[in-house]
Amino acid sequence: MGSYVVSTREEQEQMLKTMGYTGFQDLFSGIPEEIKLNRDLNIPPGCSEMEVLRRMEELANENKVFRHIFRGAGAYHHYIPSAVNQISQKEEFLTAYTPYQAEISQGILQSIFEYQTMICELTGMDVSNASVYDGATAAAEAAAMCRDRKRTKIVVSAAVNPQVIRTIQTYCFGNGSEVLIVPEKSGETDLQALEAAMTEDACCFYVQQPNYYGILENYGDMEKIVHKSGAMLIMGCNPIALAVLKTPGEYGADVAVGDGQPLGLPLGFGGPYQGFMTVRSSMARKLPGRIVGETTDEKGNRAFVLTLQAREQHIRREKAGSNICSNQALCTLRAAIYMAVMGSRGMEEAARQCTAKAHYLQQELEKTGYELKYQKPFFHEFVTRTPVPAEKALNYLEKQGILGGLPLSDREILWCTTEMNTRAEMDKLTAFLKEVRE
Repeated sequence: MGSYVVSTREEQEQMLKTMGYTGFQDLFSGIPEEIKLNRDLNIPPGCSEMEVLRRMEELANENKVFRHIFRGAGAYHHYIPSAVNQISQKEEFLTAYTPYQAEISQGILQSIFEYQTMICELTGMDVSNASVYDGATAAAEAAAMCRDRKRTKIVVSAAVNPQVIRTIQTYCFGNGSEVLIVPEKSGETDLQALEAAMTEDACCFYVQQPNYYGILENYGDMEKIVHKSGAMLIMGCNPIALAVLKTPGEYGADVAVGDGQPLGLPLGFGGPYQGFMTVRSSMARKLPGRIVGETTDEKGNRAFVLTLQAREQHIRREKAGSNICSNQALCTLRAAIYMAVMGSRGMEEAARQCTAKAHYLQQELEKTGYELKYQKPFFHEFVTRTPVPAEKALNYLEKQGILGGLPLSDREILWCTTEMNTRAEMDKLTAFLKEVRE
């Protein structure tokens, strides 16, 4: 990287002299000798740009990219309109993301404002922030937001994504909060156990819609139990499913969160993604991160500003309600473009295709001996029992260029379909599974 540094060795020495130092060793004289490295870094010699590019291509070719994907569990293979890539890659958007100077950041501020508006419409909630790092972070931040002095216990359904549970537990380990997992019963949250868990020290209950097994639970009964106890209801949502399902706002949720990955973000070997957070207006001042608002300038023209951002997140450290000080601006921009390009009809059609294809695949798998484990309503994911070891079936599919479902145990697989899966693909999948069994 030395050739990319704008200052020459002579210029660096002149800067040191101007500051009153005789050299680099003098500049670092305040650092104790025992913690200095005092040797060269153990890294290979530098390469030319062409050599680096060739090596990176060799490494990239070791990745296995599947054309046929039947796995979800929190990250989903959806169609992304070309306009999303084309617009989001315009150089005026690929700039520093921190819009502190509103007068020169109107474009990025407006994109965040439009994103917030559409996310609120999608979830049926009143206020959205400018996003957080991913869906699991959004869930953990939401749980922390609901805590107060008297209520510190966080209750979580066992039927949510295990990665989300672990993230909430990590947050709570740091702030000393108790996390209570409500067991699942036949793939759904045990309502009797939930009622017993909602004691006077419980601040919130987190549940997923649809849940980790793809099931649509009885969220209305949960809302009654949670609010009767005086706690808050947090719903983790699949944003594509919200195009056809009842919204968290309609269920009476206090907070709605989720991962925005299905909204125009490719799988990308795990990221980057973005988490959305929406709340009722009464909780707006507790919402972590940034909120962009609309106002007028001195000439009366429409303008955008950072409306709310709790400074305590920057300066109070462990005493702050949250330490989130940033947002996923480029990922959020893609989500906003995706929702605008697809529109309500396009998102609804994508959601309908997801669920229709999932039900078709489930019926075809049933004929092959892959029985549905939970006889419950599901969106676009479902769990089957397997007539052969799950690893054997999935390995065979992988050899055929198909990424099968996620193994939950030696004899259970969580399958997923999206609008990207064709009927021919699904028929091919079931044919291969039949071969494995035979």
